[in-house]
This record gives sequence, C-alpha cells and structure tokens, in this order.
Amino acid sequence: MSIKIGILGYGNLGKGVECGIRQNPDMELAAVFTRRDPSGVSILTEGVPVCRIDDAEQWADKIDVMILCGGSATDLPEQTPKFARMFNVIDSFDTHARIPEHFANVDAAAKEGGKVGIISVGWDPGMFSLNRLYANAILPDGKDYTFWGKGVSQGHSDAVRRIEGVKDAKQYTIPVEAALEAVRNGENPELTTRQKHTRECFVVLEEGADAAKVEKEIKEMPNYFSDYDTTVHFISEEELRRDHSGIPHGGFVLRSGKTGLNGENSHLIEYSLKLDSNPEFTSSVLLAYARAAYRLSQEGQSGCKTVFDIAPAYLISKSGEEIRKTML
Repeated sequence: MSIKIGILGYGNLGKGVECGIRQNPDMELAAVFTRRDPSGVSILTEGVPVCRIDDAEQWADKIDVMILCGGSATDLPEQTPKFARMFNVIDSFDTHARIPEHFANVDAAAKEGGKVGIISVGWDPGMFSLNRLYANAILPDGKDYTFWGKGVSQGHSDAVRRIEGVKDAKQYTIPVEAALEAVRNGENPELTTRQKHTRECFVVLEEGADAAKVEKEIKEMPNYFSDYDTTVHFISEEELRRDHSGIPHGGFVLRSGKTGLNGENSHLIEYSLKLDSNPEFTSSVLLAYARAAYRLSQEGQSGCKTVFDIAPAYLISKSGEEIRKTML
C-alpha cells in the first residue's frame, strides 16, 4: 500500500517533492494544493489534481502525509499549526531562533487533531542538526562549528522577495575561508556569527522602488541579515535569469574535541554536503521523514516531533532485517 502524499505549495520545493516521490516506490502523489488559480498550474504527474489551498480540508481522509512547502518567514508559522489539526504534516521551518515557539504551536495543534507533525526537516535544520547531536554525544569536551555555502539559501531569498519593492531576488551564503581552515587546523577559534559567514544578495527591484530603502531593510532584518556583513547588488531581471538561475548549496558541520586522561588526544568530526539543487535535496529529506510520520501515526502517536525524535529505521523503506544485514 502506497503512502499518499499531498504537496501544499508548488514552488521549487514542491516541485522537488513531486520529483522525489518517483524515486520512492512506497509513495504516491495524491494532490497538489496552491494559492494560485489551479487552472494555471501545470504539474509533472499526469492524473493528479491541483486544488486550492482552501479546499485542503476536504482531503483529510485521502492524504496520509501533507508536505508543506511554503517559506519560513510568513507561511509555515501559520500553515503548519493550521494543517496539523487535519493531516500528518512535515515542514522545513528553518528560522533557528524561532524553532521552540514553532514546535510548541505545532505540538498543541497536532495533539488536538490526533496527528503527527515533524518540523524543521531538511539539511539545516535537519541532517546537520543530527550530526551536531551525534558529535556532541561522542565528544562532550569539544566545540561545534557550522558553515553554510557557498550557496543559495531558499529561506533567505524568500525573505528578501517579500520586502516591498522587490520583484525577485537570490541570496548567497558564503563561508569565510580563513575561519573554516582555522577549525580544520585544530585551532578551536572563538568565532562570532559575523566572522563565520558573509551574505550576498542579488535583487531585482519593482519599477519605482526605493533602492536605498530596500537595502536598509535587508541589512537590518533580524534573524536573517542583521548579524552578518551583507552586500546587496541591484541587477536586471535578465541578469538574474542569466547568472543566478541555479539553486546550489552545501556546507560543513564540524566538532573539534579531546579525549584522554588529560585531554592529550584531539579529534575532528566533519560532515559535509555539496548540493547541485538545494530544494531537490531538501525535498528528499522531507520525503524520508514523511515515511516516518506515516509510521508513527499508524502506531497511534501524535504531537510534534523533530529529527532528534525519529529513529533512523523509520526513515527508510527497507525492513529492519534488511538494513541490519546490509548497512549495520
């Protein structure tokens, strides 16, 4: 029996989920939900309906897991609690500072509806979070370092696009190479947020928009840009299409630690990702956790979960016997 997946929001992430379903034979796409006029939305899967978001409630008994593909700035804080009352849900909420608040809101809603909600799923938060936890457990005497990029941040790009006067935008997160090398060399540097990364924005303005006002709003945006050295470039729509059409990303999680009676031995754990397509990789992680949400729901569980709460065996379609034989 296939796990019936709903996609809410059909942008880059939603399209990635749709493609990813084809690689998971235990899943099928049930429906796509959009804020746009459904008649104007063309999807890749034949025979699957495209519906208005307002009609989603009518699908409550036809979808096993709803994957929410909106942005973290304004969509998910509202949508995830709302839909967690009706469906098992997965989201990729990535505003780290607001995860505890988001968890509480989704937990209350999911328990009210008897559903499972798994939030902040992706590669960071998500896979990087797991690696930070494992490394902390293994090397309790140590320091964590996380570097993102160079790559396009979907969440930050979305936040820029929502500023009044912005027609389109891409935002790149760039590690400071000297800081990364200092960590790899075992120097255990004390690094501020600003010392680890820079941010670079390429922005297409609406006609008549005030460039200085837009730049100020970007650079002062809390949780996104205010703690970073940020460069803003204003370019044409043609330049954005020509030079910034891809969505690559990646990064590194490192923990430097010591063991021994007097801490005489040093160790470095490093996990890295290099992604041609940020949304396609993120959607692949979302689908693995959709499988987990379905299984937890079948067991009668409810409430909000994060990647920390999900046993790895719940993520994969193979049996416990098979993974013990081939992967352990």
